[in-house]
Amino acid sequence: MGIPGAYKEHKGKVIETDLFEHVMALALNPKDYSEGLIRCITRRKGTLGIKGAEDWSILSKVRSVGGLERYELAGTLKIKNEEEIVDRLISRGLFYIGPEDPDIFFDSENGLYHVYFTIPLINRTEKPSHIHLGHASGKNLDSLEMTAPVLSPTDENPLSAKELSLSPVNKKGIRLNLIESSDRIGGTKYSVIRRCIARNFDPPWEFGQVVFHPTHDGYKWCAGHASPGPLFPKSFIDIGKNKLVGIMNGREANKRKGDKTIYGVFSVGLFIYDFEKGKVDWVSKEPFIIDSEAKIITFASQFVQTDKKTGILYAHVDDSFVRAYTLYADAIRQLVD
Repeated sequence: MGIPGAYKEHKGKVIETDLFEHVMALALNPKDYSEGLIRCITRRKGTLGIKGAEDWSILSKVRSVGGLERYELAGTLKIKNEEEIVDRLISRGLFYIGPEDPDIFFDSENGLYHVYFTIPLINRTEKPSHIHLGHASGKNLDSLEMTAPVLSPTDENPLSAKELSLSPVNKKGIRLNLIESSDRIGGTKYSVIRRCIARNFDPPWEFGQVVFHPTHDGYKWCAGHASPGPLFPKSFIDIGKNKLVGIMNGREANKRKGDKTIYGVFSVGLFIYDFEKGKVDWVSKEPFIIDSEAKIITFASQFVQTDKKTGILYAHVDDSFVRAYTLYADAIRQLVD
């Protein structure tokens, strides 16, 4: 399913492993893509797609064993000071279920890697959980040291922060990055896309305004939840000054079945982002990709351009395995014109 001619679904899984039943959220080293990180589920509680499910996670390193097509696990990621930093964030009623959903960026000016990831502190009471956007940096993936999160909720301002899309620097010398955040209307919680203000790679950042809200900006495929995915470089698709085409992960609206909240289908769509103004200009009316094997989730995490007109998108299917898809720039360009 999805848009014919704009992509090709690859056969098989990007990572085959007997160590974990579920792996997801692949992020690759942007220097050469020979290594990266992946989220591995160590324990799953509840049912996928029904509110209340919990995944306990670790982050593992991966290395290429077949170009961009195949990777293997290469040991648990070690981050200096992780326990100390997380302990400072935990307050009464909260518990940590492990790091999630990494993104890797390289600061060539200072020769440092910056890794961002979700720090989920779960609250099983009526009070909200605290979802932080964590940060670590180092000369390589084996020397990362955790700092304070770049974005953190508080009891007074319980905005969640996860799933980073790093924006280019604008004319004011800042990045208006995009994150998945949260909003509650009545008794319903929505995932929204919010911009945040970053003056450098390190904390602190500032929460900004919501730039996409499912209740009034979304179509059926993204009427319940929305999350920013990879932004395509202009060398892949150039639609004009200060604008980038990107991936949006969207989910249909929740449904109620008795006393349970049932989540809708998550699929991959497209959007246009004005990184100078921090504004979403356009969102596709239909999903771009729905994996052929997906029962409920297709969620993109990484894009790699392979030549002027093609690239590979990585997405996880039903929060269980990672699939690769070849994307075709000319066909995508027709969808956004």
